Amino acid sequence: MKQINPQGPFGASPHGDTLEGQVGLSLAAHLSHGCEALPPGVEQRLRFARQRALAAVPQRRRTSAASTAPAWLGAAGRSAVLGGSGPPSIWWRLASVVPLAMLAAGLLFIQQHYDWQQIRVAAEVDSALLADDLPPSAYGDPGFLEYLRNADAR
Repeated sequence: MKQINPQGPFGASPHGDTLEGQVGLSLAAHLSHGCEALPPGVEQRLRFARQRALAAVPQRRRTSAASTAPAWLGAAGRSAVLGGSGPPSIWWRLASVVPLAMLAAGLLFIQQHYDWQQIRVAAEVDSALLADDLPPSAYGDPGFLEYLRNADAR
């Protein structure tokens, strides 16, 4: 009796690490075990049916079975996602870099705005201290808090 090809119908060995590959290997083993009990006439008809089914599968599908793209993407999805069948054009590359550049520019603008705001607040405090009637050394005096309390009471 003829055993089922463990490399699969398209000539590519199934990957045992994926669920699909494991199911395929167990199904092939089960079918091989079941072929031993078939009469020779049925075996010939099954072989002929398999050959007709393989002939009906388009050639591009046979070659895409071994591709590295996800199965859910399909050939049409790959070309739509990549923008064609060739390598990405300069416009696609530029379009992928522009959002990153805008993000970096936005972060730099936010940092610069924050720095200017801190400088402005510090300048206001410094000008208030210098324009006050008290000398700056008075703020370090331990009795200054008492002076402020008495000034509020007046």
